[in-house]
Amino acid sequence: MKNMNEETLTNEQNERVKKKEINNRAMTLKDWMITLLITFIPLVNLIMLFVWAFSEGENVNKANWAKANLLWMAIAVVLALIFFGLIMGFASSGMQS
Repeated sequence: MKNMNEETLTNEQNERVKKKEINNRAMTLKDWMITLLITFIPLVNLIMLFVWAFSEGENVNKANWAKANLLWMAIAVVLALIFFGLIMGFASSGMQS
């Protein structure tokens, strides 16, 4: 009985190791071409970036790339809002004078 549990444990460990090796492998040119093609589609790109960034079984390289893209998007939105606020502030102060 103990032998069966040990065997199951090693099989589970082997599966985890194989999964980790697959997730850590370098992405091929084909993988990157498909990934970039998907990110060219509006709205789908945002959804897929979240999926790639936070899903459990995703390639580590793609997950980190997706997280970096989401971070840059967030920075761009914040800067755009600040810029828009400044422009509107200058425009409204110019109209009052």
